[in-house]
Amino acid sequence: MKIVLKTCETEELIKKSRFIGIISPCRSEREAMQFLSHLHQKHPNASHIVYAYRIQSPDGLICRFHDAGEPSGTAGKPIFQHLEGKQLIDLILVVIRYFGGVKLGAGGLTRAYGNLAKQAIDCADIAEYIEFTELQLSLDYSQLQPLEYQLKKLDGVIIDQDFSDNVRVRIKIPKQNVDILKAIFA
Repeated sequence: MKIVLKTCETEELIKKSRFIGIISPCRSEREAMQFLSHLHQKHPNASHIVYAYRIQSPDGLICRFHDAGEPSGTAGKPIFQHLEGKQLIDLILVVIRYFGGVKLGAGGLTRAYGNLAKQAIDCADIAEYIEFTELQLSLDYSQLQPLEYQLKKLDGVIIDQDFSDNVRVRIKIPKQNVDILKAIFA
């Protein structure tokens, strides 16, 4: 799976209609709705604001798309299919349409929205998705420096630490490296 690192925008004129494609990272449905609300305020005269998103949550993958008044299946679904095909998560892709007076037909709409989705994905900075997990460890003081060294090597960080008769740390580490760390500090 992959993620988008920052917001990217593309634009195209198709038979007098202006299409604006925007892809943006987002970590929750709430964040996606806030982004959409912002776009509705920024583009109050847009004919359609179509979107699709795929967001990884603790309960699994949340996938939604919306045609925003376009004929069913001609707008949100083509956008979603591009996100799914590229295995992108934790993002929203929006295509804003300003109607130019020429009807595109169902096939034309599907191609237009799909092409804008593809263009937005192509202009985005994409990286591999790394799933992190948090762990709590209790260590002797002498183990703290070796832990910090290993975390640096394994792309982990200390989130919180508490010093008493021993050191209790809460760390964040890529899930794939947990077993390596546990083997070292077992």
